[in-house]
Amino acid sequence: MTEPSDSNETGGADGDQVASWREGAVDQLIGNGTIVSDAVADAMRTVPRHLFIPEVSPEEAYEPFRAVVIKRDEEGNALSSVSDMHVQAFMLEQAAIMPGMNVLEIGSGGYNAALLAELVGPSGTVTTVDIDPEVTDRASRMLDKAGYSWVNVILGDAEEGVPAYAPYDRILVTMGAWDIPPAWSAQLAEGGRLSTALRIRGLHRVITFEHADGHLVSTASKMFGFVAVQGAGAHQAMLLVMRDGEVTLRFDDGTDLDPSLFAGVFETPRVEVWSGAFIGLGEFLDTVQIWLATAFPGFCMVLVDQDRDTGVVAPRNASAAMAVVDDAGNLAYLTTRPATEDGHKALEYGVHAYGPDAARLAESVAEQLRVWSREHRRGPGPQYRIYPAGTPDDLLPCGRVVDKVHSRVLISWPQAATTAVGQGCSATPVK
Repeated sequence: MTEPSDSNETGGADGDQVASWREGAVDQLIGNGTIVSDAVADAMRTVPRHLFIPEVSPEEAYEPFRAVVIKRDEEGNALSSVSDMHVQAFMLEQAAIMPGMNVLEIGSGGYNAALLAELVGPSGTVTTVDIDPEVTDRASRMLDKAGYSWVNVILGDAEEGVPAYAPYDRILVTMGAWDIPPAWSAQLAEGGRLSTALRIRGLHRVITFEHADGHLVSTASKMFGFVAVQGAGAHQAMLLVMRDGEVTLRFDDGTDLDPSLFAGVFETPRVEVWSGAFIGLGEFLDTVQIWLATAFPGFCMVLVDQDRDTGVVAPRNASAAMAVVDDAGNLAYLTTRPATEDGHKALEYGVHAYGPDAARLAESVAEQLRVWSREHRRGPGPQYRIYPAGTPDDLLPCGRVVDKVHSRVLISWPQAATTAVGQGCSATPVK
């Protein structure tokens, strides 16, 4: 494709400069191991990303770890964005898209659809769908301008997929889904792959799945965040606001606990326990997050309003932390402190807890941190399986189960977690 030279399209930079920025971004993603195939590298070298995000300069458009929000609601929350090149490259590599394939993208921005078009080539088909007419209109304009007018741009709620062009060899969901509707699996061709941004217990992961004996099984996963899906698949977390809005507990899957249990919990003495479990600076949090999220039924996030902060909650991250509550009215959250591990700078995980039996809950959380550190830190992480809602526990393999509306997400680790909270090797719901 010929690089446009009009200054209005390149922010005043010449075509060679824009091409240099694009090449530099691809080289960086190759260097860190995100891009591993010539096909994805060539697609990213070819598609003019800056044409799809004129809100920023061409140089900013090719910052490989920068996402660009293109629409917000009245409260400033992101409704639509063009994901960063890093996550797009990861999803494309895991999807393993080949020439001639039929691909569905759920969540339109234009740029990723153009990358898909390059990968499937003239013999393939690309369909991109979004619920927002402003987003689809924009995607159509941008795709036309960049030379990809043959991409099918569909306005609709993707909860039912896009049956008109099914079955699909690949389905890529570039919105933050809370569940996996049956239509997505049903519209996946035999041997196909579904790569989706999926929210599990409030944690965001990009997971690639394949069909396996009537369910979906993951082949790869990585921690990324996405704008939440809208429409029939939208999901609202349950919020418990405390201390006049200073502290909020967010339960992504709701909770059966009576909120009155925690009235005055922060008036009790704070218990502090240090676990002896470490995490290195720059080390990914993905496995420790998922381990704790599925080890405790009362897992939630504690959020602190910085304008009302009195210091009663003091996580390492000033605004949010992983937390656990129980049916005895106890609450615990994670914090860290600087440490040294094998001569390198690190952080040690600790627990702050409140309530009538805070010491017990704090030690229980600390012990799970130790289990994670011994058995799963720096390991391959869990495998995710998606079963239809209503599948009996005794028909599921060993693991922890998170129930959704349409599906049961089973999370299993490389070795049976017999030391986890109150469970042996069986499918155990965590809610």
